[in-house]
Amino acid sequence: MTTTDAAFQDRMHDNFCFGCGADNPDGLQLKSAWDAVDPEVAVATFRPQPMHAAGPRHILNGGIIGTILDCHGIGTALADAYRREERAIGSAPEIWYATASMTVDYLRPAPLEELVATADVLRVGNRVGVATIRIAACSEPEQVLVEGKGVYAIRRGEDRGG
Repeated sequence: MTTTDAAFQDRMHDNFCFGCGADNPDGLQLKSAWDAVDPEVAVATFRPQPMHAAGPRHILNGGIIGTILDCHGIGTALADAYRREERAIGSAPEIWYATASMTVDYLRPAPLEELVATADVLRVGNRVGVATIRIAACSEPEQVLVEGKGVYAIRRGEDRGG
């Protein structure tokens, strides 16, 4: 999968999120963008480091997986909201989402190797966006390791409460 644009997270102002914040040098630095082949799907790749391991050193920690799902899902919902309004990510008035709920289904252990996350927006309302997110190993992208769904409540302008 290849992407067409700069990462959604790099266009958000003052994004210090641990998972995807371009302004947080100690975070995971997850980067999401629309897929070049299917522009309704967002993709992100992530290369876990040894410090991201679970008990077994070759398996990714479940909390890190949850962070990837949450950040990729919320970034996709946010980019979709800007796209529906036909304006650039980060343009005024800013749109932000806060996670209202998230489900995670761990289907198989995620190896400590390069992973690909895909997301698509299921539903959008005036106050809520819903996205489905899947994670697979880049070496076997057809085998879903983790899937989830995020429900995101919209925040506009300075109303950026978490």
